[in-house]
Parts: sequence; structure tokens; C-alpha cells
Amino acid sequence: MATPTEEVPLKPPSKSAAFVIGIDFGTDSVRAVVMDAANGDTVGVSIQHYPRWSKGLYCDPRENRFRHHPLDYLETLQASIAGALAQAGEGAASKVRGIAADTTGSTPVLTDRHGVPLALTPGFRENPDAMFILWKDHTAVAQAERINHTARTWGGTDFTKYEGGIYSSEWFWAKVLRLAETAPEAVQAASSVLELCDWIPAVLTGTTELARIKRSRCAAGHKAMWHAEFGGYPDDAFLALLHPRLVELKASLGRETFTSDVPFGTLSGEWATKLGLPPDTVVAVGAFDAHMGAVGGNIGPHQLLKILGTSCLDMAVAPKGQEPERLVPGICGQVDGSIIPGMVGYEAGQSAFGDVYAWFKKLLAWPLEAILPHLPGADEASKQALADALLERIIPELERAAKDLPPGEDSLLALDWMNGRRTPDANQRLKGAISGISLGTDAPGLYRALVEATAFGSRAIVERFKSTGIRVDRVIAIGGVARKSPFVMQTLADVMNMDIAVSAAEQAVAAGAAMFAAAAAGLYPKVEDAQRAMSSGTEKTYRPDPERARHYASLYTKYLEFGAFVEKGLPQSDKTGR
Repeated sequence: MATPTEEVPLKPPSKSAAFVIGIDFGTDSVRAVVMDAANGDTVGVSIQHYPRWSKGLYCDPRENRFRHHPLDYLETLQASIAGALAQAGEGAASKVRGIAADTTGSTPVLTDRHGVPLALTPGFRENPDAMFILWKDHTAVAQAERINHTARTWGGTDFTKYEGGIYSSEWFWAKVLRLAETAPEAVQAASSVLELCDWIPAVLTGTTELARIKRSRCAAGHKAMWHAEFGGYPDDAFLALLHPRLVELKASLGRETFTSDVPFGTLSGEWATKLGLPPDTVVAVGAFDAHMGAVGGNIGPHQLLKILGTSCLDMAVAPKGQEPERLVPGICGQVDGSIIPGMVGYEAGQSAFGDVYAWFKKLLAWPLEAILPHLPGADEASKQALADALLERIIPELERAAKDLPPGEDSLLALDWMNGRRTPDANQRLKGAISGISLGTDAPGLYRALVEATAFGSRAIVERFKSTGIRVDRVIAIGGVARKSPFVMQTLADVMNMDIAVSAAEQAVAAGAAMFAAAAAGLYPKVEDAQRAMSSGTEKTYRPDPERARHYASLYTKYLEFGAFVEKGLPQSDKTGR
């Protein structure tokens, strides 16, 4: 069992009659928060790291293969809720009225006829293809290209049109198609495919009939080409052109999807006992982390919320109007109710954000890892302590030096595609690039160029929204980078030439899940009402500097030109655009 790895200062336990639990399943860990449904006070938090993932099991970064064993989720689910309730104090468990979970996505798994992941069944327990395929798994690039080609040439409806027009290797059908082609034994043994955000509520409620599983509107709409206009998922004729097994698996998905203010059910007797919670505790329909996190970060109509971490996820919402829905090409989909029920939710993002800075840090730290341990003198413990201290200082010192450099120092220009490009216009084969390097280039200058590149990537997303008539009146930021790096945030405000409000929520994503739990449990009529009552407000607002904003407007044009040049140089077979 994993143990808590982070202590969070909390307010004294509330005397409220109703608590709710939000559970956030991330890439490396899960966090559970217990919140007072009346005012949003957090009274308990527990963060648990996945034990098998922490050891690197079932993954091969060289092949871009990243898998989670289902037991990592089950063990940390129970431990995180128990830890959060213990921190909330005696009697907290009896006050819990609702639970909601968000997860990474698309993170699908093959299951048996009872919705049990194949990795939990005999014969498949150590098979990575029977485990959850993590969002960052890019083994299905070729399959995504086939989906895009087929969607535009088969002669029928283009089922990618509400997915931004370009299907990604990170998404549901590309991953299932990859399994159908490379893991036939597992696919033939499977009765269905479940997203992680659908499996967790099924586990908590003891739902073992596939037909009774309430599939997430958020997951199905953004990643599996579900849309009301299509009457559900893509036509059988379309899927059959990709692989006949997809048609059979699609039949297990049903046609209906649900928003996360809807109850999935109530806790099963088994899980009520395991967690010490009332058996009538309502479990909400699941959703993806960024979408619930947008609610936790206090998103509203015509606002863009950026979740800034290792990657960047951008969420926007707009009220439904009288006119037909405007299609935004090159994003990660637009779905009615995927963020706030009753509004159209838009998803975009960057495949690497903080990961770009982490890559540069690792590059600079190579001597610490390769040379320092072999130098004579101090003992191993002293060398490790020195290495750790230096590693801790690399990014802060780079930011201290870089913030005083003028924009575009020495004509340095970088592209932020170190992990491919998610939006605008998904292309996972793209790589990062840097131009303008000279013998006078130093580390702070390069770091500033990389930060500017991630900011230019963010601006490209906003420009794509605006070019199709989608208003973006305000930008909100949550996540580790937003709260820890004033330099990055100020650069982002200058490049985008927009105010950026940083949410005060410590655990905004899990808090958003808790808000949905409150709505599903009937404590509020709508999730917006829960959001107003439970929101943490704004911690700080970054405002653009007019002079730097003008300079960055010119550099942004050069960024687009540089990107077009690099992309044009790709072999024709590596291009996934239209």
C-alpha cells in the first residue's frame, strides 16, 4: 500500500452537516480531498503514489509505451480516501454525502463481460496490453493516421469533425485499433473497453453489468467520437474499414452518455465497508481531470482555463446559442456538457509544458549524474547531498537570470514540440527545435527561449479559438507551474497580451470533482451553484507589460514561420494533418 507523500495545511474541521469527496487520478499519483459542501473548506487531503508505476513497471519510454496496472488504482483509491478522512477528523466519514472521481484521459482498458480489466483476470495479469493505456502512450501514431485518412476518404460522415478534425494517437479508438492489430489474443478475450473515469464509479458502486455502466459524456465526446448528431459513436461501416473487431466492441458501449452532475449510483456494501462511509453515499458519473479541474478553477462562460503542469490542458466553455455550433478545427474536441452541463465545452492543450523545462534541467544536470559520483574525495552520501542541492537550484537560478533578459534575447527562438504537438492540429511526430544559437548563447538565454516557446504555443491555441468566432474574454491558470513560477506566468501574460488570474485553490482538480459530487448528491441544484459556494477565488493576477507584449507580437509571427519551416521538412508519410 502506498503512503501519503505530501502534507497540506488545512483549516479546522467544519461543523457542516455535509462533506463531499473529490478524487483526482493523475499520471503519477491519486489525491483525495474531503471538502465542506457548504463553503468549500478542505478538511482532509491524502496523496498516494502508484507503487508499480513508481518502479517503472509495464512501461517502455523508448517505445512511448506507458501503462498502469489496475491494482495501482484500487490500492491507492482506498488508501487516499482513508487518509483524507483520517485527516478530516473523527465523525467526518458519517457526514460524507457524495463522491466524484476524475482521471487522466484517454486511458482505456480491455475488460471482460463484467467490466473487469483483463489484467485482473487469469492469463493476463502481467500483460501490459491488458492494462490501462495511459494518455501519454503514443504507440498508436500509425493507427491515428489511418483513422484520419479513412475519415476523409471513405465517402461518408467525417466522424472527426467534433474532435477538431484530426484524431490523435492519445485517444480511445486509436489505442483500441492498435490493440486489435498487435494484441489479438487480448482483444479477442475482451467483451468491452472502459475509460478509467468510467471504471472507477463502476468499482465503487459494484456495477458489473456493462449495460448499466453510465459512460462519461466528457470521455466519449472528446476522445471516442461520440456525438448526438451521429446517434452515438461512429457508424459500424466506418469502424469496419479500420478493423472488424471495433464494431463488436462498439456494441458494448451503448448509445447514451452522461454528464458528471448525474448520479452513477451509490456505494456498494463492499466499498462502504472498506471506506467506512454511509452506504447511501452518491457516486457521480466520472470525467477527465482537466474538465473537472476547470470547474474547480472557477471557469465561466467565454473563459479559458489553463492547467499548467508537465503538459498543458486548455478548457473553454460557451453557452449554447440559437445558431448552429461553430466547429473549431485542430483542437481536442467540443462536447455539449463536457465541462459545465448545458454549455459547450472545448478542449485544447500542449503535449509538453513543464516537461520542456524539466528536459533542459536534466540536460544541464548530466555531469551531476554521470561525473560527480566518480570523483574522488567525499563519501557517496555527501556527493548525493551536493547533487540534490544543485539540482534543486537549477530552475530557480535560471529563472532569476532569465527574467532580466530582453524578449527574444540574441534572436533565439524555440518550438515547444518536444513531445509532439497536441493543438492546434495534432501531430505527434513533430519534434522540438531551436534556432539562433551562437557561441555566445548561454543557459539562461536558452531557458528563456524555451519558456517563450511554451507561451507562444499557448497563444496559438487562443488565436485558433478567436479565428473561429469563439470568445476568450479571460484566462485562468491552475496547476504547479501557475503557482510556483512567476517568471513563466508573467511571460505567458506578455506573450498572450491578456490578464491571467491564478486560482487560489490548492487542489483545484480534486476540488472540481468535489463540486460535481455535491451536485450529484443533490446538495446543489446545479454544478454552477456548487462552484459559487465552494470556489477558492483568485490568488494573483498577472498583467501584460505593454512594451514586452508589442515585442512578443513580432516574435510570435517568427515562431509561426519557424514552425511552418520545421513541419514542412517532415517526410510526407509522417504528416498527420489534412
